[in-house]
Amino acid sequence: MTTPVPAGRDADETTTSYRQQLSRALGMGENILITLSAVTPASSVFIIIPAILLAVGGASVLTLGIAAIVSVFVGLCYAELAARYPITGGEYTWAARLLGRPMGFALFLLTLVNGVLIIAVIALGTGDYLGVAFSQLSGKWVGVGVIVVTTGVAVLNIKTNAWVTGVFLAIEVAAITVLVFLGFANVERGPSEWFRATTAGTNGLEHVGASALVPLIPVALFAFNGYGAAVYYAEETKNASRTIGRVIMVCLAATVVIEIVPLAAVVLGAPSMDELLTSAAPLNYFLTARGGSVINTLVSVAIAIAIVNAVIAIILQIARLVFASARDRSWPDPIDRALSGVHPRWQTPVAATLVTGAIAAIAAATLPLNWLITATGAGLIVVYFFVALAALRVRRERATGTYRMPLWPLPPLLVIGVMVYAAYSLGRDSASQLVVAGVTLVLGFAYYLGYLRPRATDRWVLPDPIAET
Repeated sequence: MTTPVPAGRDADETTTSYRQQLSRALGMGENILITLSAVTPASSVFIIIPAILLAVGGASVLTLGIAAIVSVFVGLCYAELAARYPITGGEYTWAARLLGRPMGFALFLLTLVNGVLIIAVIALGTGDYLGVAFSQLSGKWVGVGVIVVTTGVAVLNIKTNAWVTGVFLAIEVAAITVLVFLGFANVERGPSEWFRATTAGTNGLEHVGASALVPLIPVALFAFNGYGAAVYYAEETKNASRTIGRVIMVCLAATVVIEIVPLAAVVLGAPSMDELLTSAAPLNYFLTARGGSVINTLVSVAIAIAIVNAVIAIILQIARLVFASARDRSWPDPIDRALSGVHPRWQTPVAATLVTGAIAAIAAATLPLNWLITATGAGLIVVYFFVALAALRVRRERATGTYRMPLWPLPPLLVIGVMVYAAYSLGRDSASQLVVAGVTLVLGFAYYLGYLRPRATDRWVLPDPIAET
């Protein structure tokens, strides 16, 4: 049985699988470099993890450890789904095939909106760190400029991007290594501090209950997020159906180590827990106290580089999401033809990349940062929830992937439970974030039902994955 052909093919062609358009140039290691760059562990350590540290003190290490266990179960779901469907569209391609096309398109729209806005959010942080060394490079327009420049890099061949992001990744890991060295070289307290939950109070440090850790687990999950992005480069990775699951789990393991170890070192080596937990920027306090202002400045520049690296990697990711949607004929024909086009020399989706960068730059230039953060807050919880649902159904399909998660169906069931609780906690504390995610899903459903379903004979073509040779 054949399916209608995606935009850009001859009208008389029919096929049961996608045509290879992107360059299958990445080895397993190169995919890992780009994926870890999307995670941007150094940025997580300096931007996301301090919120956990200030809330529960040394027990922030325990909090990240719990989140790492949850992330392993999430990663197992990603690994099996990616091996079964090694398609560059990522999560929405799984949802459409396993949970129904309306749900698939709704998840696509949520992933697209979240991805574009996350590019804007992280790019706007560049000036905060560059400003430490160069005051004239602080401010919103630095972030907009970063998006413009990195979009130009992202249109290049995927192998070139792998090595560019790899060099930048080495710089951010070096910044993390400075934290680790300074912490373990100046130990002030024992490992038991990793299990003591304290926060700054009016009369000094105050103990908080273990229950204070639970609402912070979604924050820690967000700090680890990005290891699943490996699937967006599946059609550019050699032997993807056999290696993509391993790439995901390797990236997760590396992320956990790179983020937990420096936090553990800072907790042990901070000159004063009181001063650490009352500082507005605890890791910069630690660097200045243990290494001096020059070290703090150099590391801040390295974090700015890490942010630039992440912007490149996430633009690559979202551009491939846009490319996949056009190839599946999600839009009017002229848009599909433009966005599903691939550069003949670079073999990259240039138009999709430029559109992604342009929208992200406009968002960074015009939307308030607080709104951008609110708009992206619940997206990860919703995406993980539907990934877990898809992982529960994947074995009803004829298996072609070479990876099968251990302990199935326990991992997806556990992820579903954790995400439901995380959504409950978020709804109690910041319902507006869930509202934004819910409205985006509804708009996705409405577009599918109003435009795609009535044209189901020639719209939303969802062939099988590309046959690897």
